[in-house]
Amino acid sequence: MIEKIDFSQSEQYTLSIRLSTDGFSFSIYNPLNGSDFFFHPYPVNTQRSMAANAKAFLAETEELKRPFKQVNILIHSERYTVLPFELYEDEQMESLFYQNLQKVNNETVLCNILGKSNTVILFGLDKLTHLFFSEHFPTARFFAAISPQIEYFSVKSRLGNNRKLYANLHPESVDLFAFDRGHPLLFNTFSASGVTDQCYYLLYAWKQLGYDQERDELHLTGQTPFRKEITEQLQQYIRKVFIINPQAEFNDSESSRIENVPFDIQSLIACE
Repeated sequence: MIEKIDFSQSEQYTLSIRLSTDGFSFSIYNPLNGSDFFFHPYPVNTQRSMAANAKAFLAETEELKRPFKQVNILIHSERYTVLPFELYEDEQMESLFYQNLQKVNNETVLCNILGKSNTVILFGLDKLTHLFFSEHFPTARFFAAISPQIEYFSVKSRLGNNRKLYANLHPESVDLFAFDRGHPLLFNTFSASGVTDQCYYLLYAWKQLGYDQERDELHLTGQTPFRKEITEQLQQYIRKVFIINPQAEFNDSESSRIENVPFDIQSLIACE
């Protein structure tokens, strides 16, 4: 897809960078022309810190050295907490965050306010990583990877007259989103790998939320080699299990044609 990007016109494009312990990636696209899209993964050295990987990523990736109209940085991590907007206060951001998560050294606490779901996401990022990206991209916006997915599914969940559970499956974790016709019930990311563990946590969440096996819906997306097996296992217990089709979800946009584009990047593009 790189041939569709004219880097001499980079100031017209949006850059979205995704940081995760299982690898970095970035996309470049023209918000006015969905056919101009470039996606590239960047492997990380798991023996090095997030900050060391970030520094190498910024130094080695030529595409990131150009000016862009907008820069988004998504952090895929379990270190986030969700609040109703009514309970959020700026000056209490850190204390609210560490009420739910164990405090760690050298962490910056950041915030996303989500209008569609009326929630606030507080999330943590290593201070040095935050510094590297803030210096390299002074106008960058930082997002928890969970945030654009919540906004996207919040709208989708209002369709129909039943409750919906959405799951984004990763090789080592699952992002979970539960709604009752647009009303948020549960957002969580938990560590789980393999068919057995991921099915167990999904079915446990389904049972705890009191979902109906015949009437309510489970929607799956994500990048895991076991998605077909997981779907078949879940269909033994839940009648309405669906695979999210990116081409259908994102109006056949160029981003949905690239198999390895993470769903959180796709949902961020859709919510822009």
